[in-house]
Amino acid sequence: MRHDVTLRRDFLKAGGALVVGFPLRSALFAQEGPAARGTVAGPPDPKQVDTWLAIHADNTATVYIGFAELGQGNSTALLQVAAEELDMDMSQLKTVRLDTNVTPNQGGTYSSASIQRGGPQVRTAAAEARQALLQMASKKLGAPVDGLTVSKGIVSLTGTSGSVSYGELVGDKPFHLAFTGSAPIKPPSQYKVVATAVPRNDLPDKVSGKYVYMQHVRVAGMLHGRVVRPRGQGAYGSGAKVIALDATSIGNIPGARVLRKGDFVGVVAENEWDAVRAARQLKVTWDSTPSLTGSDRMYEAMRDAKTDDRTVVERGNAADAIGAAPHKVAYNCRAPYQAHAPFGPNCAIADVKPDSALVMCSTQDVYGTRGTLARIIGLPVDKVRVQYYEGSGTYGHSCYDDAAQAATLLSQLAGKPVRLQFMRWDEHGWDNYGPSHVGEVRAAANADGKIVGYEYHGWQHHWSNVETSEQLALGKTAEEWRPNPAMQVNPLCCGGMYDIPNVRLVNHHVPGLGYLKGGWLRSPLDLSFSFTSEQAIDQLAFLLKIDPYEFRRRNIKDDRWLGVLDAAAKAAKWTAHPASSNLSQAKIVTGRGIGMGTHLASYGAAVAEIEVDKESGKVVATRMYGAVDAGLVVNPGNVESQISGQLVQTASRMFHEEVTFTRTNVTSLDWASYPILRFEGCPQVTPVVVQRLNERSTGAGEEVMAAAAGAIANAFFDATGVRMTEFPMTPKRVLAALKRG
Repeated sequence: MRHDVTLRRDFLKAGGALVVGFPLRSALFAQEGPAARGTVAGPPDPKQVDTWLAIHADNTATVYIGFAELGQGNSTALLQVAAEELDMDMSQLKTVRLDTNVTPNQGGTYSSASIQRGGPQVRTAAAEARQALLQMASKKLGAPVDGLTVSKGIVSLTGTSGSVSYGELVGDKPFHLAFTGSAPIKPPSQYKVVATAVPRNDLPDKVSGKYVYMQHVRVAGMLHGRVVRPRGQGAYGSGAKVIALDATSIGNIPGARVLRKGDFVGVVAENEWDAVRAARQLKVTWDSTPSLTGSDRMYEAMRDAKTDDRTVVERGNAADAIGAAPHKVAYNCRAPYQAHAPFGPNCAIADVKPDSALVMCSTQDVYGTRGTLARIIGLPVDKVRVQYYEGSGTYGHSCYDDAAQAATLLSQLAGKPVRLQFMRWDEHGWDNYGPSHVGEVRAAANADGKIVGYEYHGWQHHWSNVETSEQLALGKTAEEWRPNPAMQVNPLCCGGMYDIPNVRLVNHHVPGLGYLKGGWLRSPLDLSFSFTSEQAIDQLAFLLKIDPYEFRRRNIKDDRWLGVLDAAAKAAKWTAHPASSNLSQAKIVTGRGIGMGTHLASYGAAVAEIEVDKESGKVVATRMYGAVDAGLVVNPGNVESQISGQLVQTASRMFHEEVTFTRTNVTSLDWASYPILRFEGCPQVTPVVVQRLNERSTGAGEEVMAAAAGAIANAFFDATGVRMTEFPMTPKRVLAALKRG
């Protein structure tokens, strides 16, 4: 395989280099030296200096990063962090493919963590390397360290012509030193590379069509594979039970083979189209016992379920404060399952041998995936190697691990390398959907426009921790699915940005059995929370006849929340007016709304401008503005792109996206039954980065979506005087809401 050969060649070039690491977690093996890199199962020993950053003899460096490039630009931003501490130019730095035999284990690439968690690690490692190199240069040049300067990896003696490069100092010898973590790091006032919009290093190949995505990878001697499943999943944990299978039904397709382990069924063939035909043609009778509520009864079933209840936040007495206040609102909302829906269905290649396995896939966590694959195929974990290739969009836990497992199972069964790609109906129908939600909020304000009480109740189920391929192949029962009940009401989205003395947040954990598979979808559940919560806040402003922006300013919790609110309003040239004060009888009406929200530790605010066609029910966002305070922003250009993408995706999810299902299976299996925003409906977007150089970096990849959802909902009220209680805001729902008035 050409790209694998290139990767190995790069490893050899790094041989004999200075390698720097930093402590993350206990090592699984002791690295014997740089020559072992790529040939020994990882992760490398994090307690050794010879691990994560290699300085080469040609005065270039390779940074070994444990986070996946998902299109968010971290493979550029993390190099900026290293370049800053090393005093090297970006053109001198590169990174390598994420690989369990090569790169460190920094945990999965989740929750906008690459810069938040990875930035300090890379910064500390690079600073340690620079300190060691300066000590070597001090001896080489016969001068104290404080008399040396560094530029582009060349150490110079101040006031003389004496100099030596990092590459010359290394001399192709490893350090063999324990990592101390004591090296000083640069203060932000000295930054030259960090906090600048350095062009992304992955974009030239992506724009020119040269970039190698997972779907493009091929290996010698491979077969093409497809899974065979019902069109659309049933209830979480119920799987897909085979009643009968007729392998002879594909007998007319030369070379096509049926492979099966338990209820996991797939086909392979030398030609990809033959595999597609075989998967379509194979006669399988599935157990079609109803196991779902159906989309039409889902919310009622969730609300009526016997739930595991937990108070997330309780401060003061919300019930009494709300009861005694002169202005109060009660608001109930419903939000659907939504799909990850990558443009290219997920793909993986596996080559499983009796004593080893190599798997190429698009996972967010190569080490976590390695452990799962090893368990499924019965190999020791150090005999399984996982290499990362970027796929065509992720936005959270899509079917990438399911595809990796399916490829691995088919390869083991076939005895050959197998390239497995899902069909569109597999990807849409067997996704780990962003969970549905029922939200009920009560809030109240006093006559001075101060919020005095807030109470939120949220109903949602947990995420799935077991992929469909594993469940079908190993026959796991519903009780063995290791549910994750971590999904809960987000205090940051549910009133957390406001200074409210009396607050109560209650999480109602709905048992996942009887519902669809759930997984994290970009800004998990936060759109649902803010759609509900921010409309309640807006309604309080309406009752008080106060401009919604001014009402929020009056109740804001701290300066950083105020900073993003002001930034979004300023970008939008906000004009003060009470919401819904300029209603029109025209066919097409316009409105403007503002909202706040986040996902984790950052701060987000948004303004939306929309048009509503009162005759057709169609709603479009014409302009959207988003502001994010993510602390120290390493690459403002990257974050501006992230904000822009979040605003567009939020518009798509608010107006179009909804997973539908009957009592037996999911029915939204393609772009017609699961529509997304088209180019003609795309809003103009204005991203704003609120830079905080002296604050720690926090997430920026999903932090404005909740605010944007609230802004869109509030813009609809401004345009029509009607509140929406459910999204997506489809024409049918809009017309029904307008009719109710």
